[in-house]
Amino acid sequence: MTPTPRKKRIVIVFLIIIGMGIAAALILTAFEKNLLYFYSPTQIESGEAPTARAFRIGGLVVEGSVERDPESLSVSFVLTDTINQVAVVYDGILPDLFREGQGIVANGKLDENGVFQAQEVLAKHDENYMPPEVADALEKAGAQYPYPKHNGDQ
Repeated sequence: MTPTPRKKRIVIVFLIIIGMGIAAALILTAFEKNLLYFYSPTQIESGEAPTARAFRIGGLVVEGSVERDPESLSVSFVLTDTINQVAVVYDGILPDLFREGQGIVANGKLDENGVFQAQEVLAKHDENYMPPEVADALEKAGAQYPYPKHNGDQ
């Protein structure tokens, strides 16, 4: 007994829907694995940040906290949102605009000691700009930062 053309169309439509569902699930899974969520030092101290996956941290570099290893490119410093602080270690060349008291965003992971192991450090591009995530985190922390929040917007 051969299936009727109507039954063939129903099977084909059903297979297409299943295929599209599988493709969408795979795309969303890949997208989720590549997302880098942003956390402030306060959120990290409260345990909200993941320990098994990479994320972004932002804040102000604490004055006097930058320590460079003379034997390598390793740099350690402390980030703050004016409430809590997180130690950061980075092995590489820092951006030219990196300095104490400036807002930065770093990508990386927390190690078992609670030290953020940065894989990339991004510094703000001029004195009138602060990364939106950092400005929002500082605002939530109640910090008074003298620069506009978003690219010169008041």
